[in-house]
Amino acid sequence: MPTSPPARRSKPTPPKPVRKGRFTAFARTMWLLFGAGIVGAGLLVLAVSGNFLNLFGRMPNLKTLENPRSELASEIYSADGVLLGKYFRENRTPVDYKDLPQNLIDALIATEDVRFEQHSGIDMKSIFRGVAGVATFNRSGGGSTLTQQVAKVLFRTRADLNDGRLNGDGKLGLLIIKIKEWILAIRLERNYTKREILRMYLNTVEYGSNAFGINVAAKTYFNKAPKDLTTPEAATLVGIVNRPTAFNPKLHPDRSRKRRNWVLRQMTKYGYLPASELARDTAKAIVLHYSVENPSKGLAPYFRAEVVKSLLTWARETDHDLYSDGLKIYTTVDSRMQVYAEKSVAEHLALQQKWFTQHWKGQLPWRDENGKVIPQFLNISMRRTQRYKSLMNIYDGNRDSVNYYLRKKYKMPVFTWQGEKEMLMSPLDSLAYYKRYLQAGFMAMNPLNGQIKAWVGGANYKFFKFDHVRQGKRQPGSAFKPIVYTAAIDQGYSPCYPRPDVATTFPGVAGRAPYTPKNFEGGFSGRVFTLRQALARSMNSITAWLVMKLTPETIAGYAKRLGINSEIDAVPSIGFGASDCNIFELCGAYATFVNKGVWTSPVMVTRIEDKNGNVLREFVPQTKEVLSEETAYLMTYMLQASTTEPGGTSTILHTGFKFPYEIGAKTGTTSNYSDAWFMGITPDLVCGMWIGGEDRSIHFRNGGYGQGARLALPLYGLFMQKVYKDKSIGISTAPFPKPAAPLSIEIDCSKYYGGQRDTIPDDQKLNVPDADALNDEDI
Repeated sequence: MPTSPPARRSKPTPPKPVRKGRFTAFARTMWLLFGAGIVGAGLLVLAVSGNFLNLFGRMPNLKTLENPRSELASEIYSADGVLLGKYFRENRTPVDYKDLPQNLIDALIATEDVRFEQHSGIDMKSIFRGVAGVATFNRSGGGSTLTQQVAKVLFRTRADLNDGRLNGDGKLGLLIIKIKEWILAIRLERNYTKREILRMYLNTVEYGSNAFGINVAAKTYFNKAPKDLTTPEAATLVGIVNRPTAFNPKLHPDRSRKRRNWVLRQMTKYGYLPASELARDTAKAIVLHYSVENPSKGLAPYFRAEVVKSLLTWARETDHDLYSDGLKIYTTVDSRMQVYAEKSVAEHLALQQKWFTQHWKGQLPWRDENGKVIPQFLNISMRRTQRYKSLMNIYDGNRDSVNYYLRKKYKMPVFTWQGEKEMLMSPLDSLAYYKRYLQAGFMAMNPLNGQIKAWVGGANYKFFKFDHVRQGKRQPGSAFKPIVYTAAIDQGYSPCYPRPDVATTFPGVAGRAPYTPKNFEGGFSGRVFTLRQALARSMNSITAWLVMKLTPETIAGYAKRLGINSEIDAVPSIGFGASDCNIFELCGAYATFVNKGVWTSPVMVTRIEDKNGNVLREFVPQTKEVLSEETAYLMTYMLQASTTEPGGTSTILHTGFKFPYEIGAKTGTTSNYSDAWFMGITPDLVCGMWIGGEDRSIHFRNGGYGQGARLALPLYGLFMQKVYKDKSIGISTAPFPKPAAPLSIEIDCSKYYGGQRDTIPDDQKLNVPDADALNDEDI
């Protein structure tokens, strides 16, 4: 039987041929594209780095890279090493790495750049995360390393370096900026250690509230040095950096706390903070000791403002910026004396203001020479203000609109001697309120070297910026009289020279009526007084006689010699301080008496150093011998009479304040009691002070309140009480030193007048020069 044929085996399906040529071409294309991309990227980096055809903007050179510049606040110090304040646009003071606590560094790395120690300026993982975030609109993760952020802030890549033809706000401009930051980050990593980069970052970035750098931030928010920050405090500050306003703990405490706790969790996540401490630290509230530094705060604000003015010329000539170069400015001010001066001015002015308010209660204090209210005083004063001028500019001179806003009430901080208060006031209300405040100026200087030791320019710098020490000039009244007596002593008169208290009349000249100065009391006694007694009692009659004998031109010449640079009119009233000058000038003049006849320019600054401690300039006072040593000593002797002679205007310094030491003094009062002055001298301290209204028309109405001996002198007593009590200052309590050579005249007037020191009989024979017998060469 036939068998069936065997089954045929099916042939295996042959595999499809591999198209090697197409695969190879694709791979080759990809590699070519990749290579081209690498080359293109390299060329782009080179082009950006070299600013090819000025398309990409500038790049820092090697010198700039090795010496990166950030704005540093300049610091101003007292003579005894106390920081008085700073000058800045960005308040930044650097700190060394050794003063950075580890918890701060850990918080920063855990939050901003966890792979900081591994990368070389660019972190590819972070870059890819950042690109992905942009693609998915998720901005939670950024691509910038700490080093890139340093480059961004230090070299202002988005401002100063963003000046190429292709730069702009678009994506291309942003790409160029990023490339620059990558390049700079790599260069920074090559030139600096990781520690140096961390230090630069923490010293550079902004923390809000005008705090730049960790040193200022720690002080602003917690009143601490960085090294004293707790872990929660360090986390708070690190959290601020990302968004300085949004995460500001003062402005947004809840948001700041959430941000701080996120930083703490990051620290735990990366092993910097034990989990056992996390719960404890996140539960804590943020406790601030918040204080933003500004020019109104700190010691000697008026003095610091004046120092800036005095250094602007030096800064321009030497190409320095007082607000960004991190200079160290060492001044002459003694912080202890400055504290005492500010306390004394506040204590005294608060009391005088109380009396002044009671004195004018229910009445308007702005009065003319006849005591009548000045019409439209506030309106005229308002037109001189910057607010009025700004409103006129905004509303194109429409007075109805301007008047509306000048009378519109706002809540505003207001100065009072009981502390700053918030009140509802219009600008016109505010002007009327502040016009009623008395102001003061006070300066103390060492007469032997010209160094200014204390300076108070007003009641409160925040509310009253005008400086009454140097900026303000007022009539000095009788505080000018010692210059008249200096001229007399220098030209042959003795302190014991007698003169009757009678009228002296200056004849009318060129339409000017005859002028007869009266004494403070209004009349003349007819009694005879020595020149020393006349100066002690501040007698106008005898001063007028000296001015007539010596001539106003001679007096004006002596004022110039003694450093009064203000314009002094050579008129009969020169001897009574009719021409304006300032405290600064008068202190220099009185210091000449103590300094043996050598005028020394008052000095505010001793030296300036750069941020590295190199001395840029040292300051020495100008000096000029303007009087003989004998004349200068005789003037100190004359001025002491005010405190020792019966009837002297300043005897209260010994009888009331009980000072047992030699003090020379002179009071000053102007017409209508507009200005009250006092000048006090000791062997190593000269003090000058003025008190009055901001306007001359605002003042007390009688001498019981408004004369220099009542309104200004007590301020000196308060200050000197504190200075004498503080033995660490070492103020001299010795007598005024006498000249090395014997005096050429006898100054003990009792030897002439048989012990009668108060008055001198008209018929007493005197062995002193007779002014009427002196010829023109003598006078």
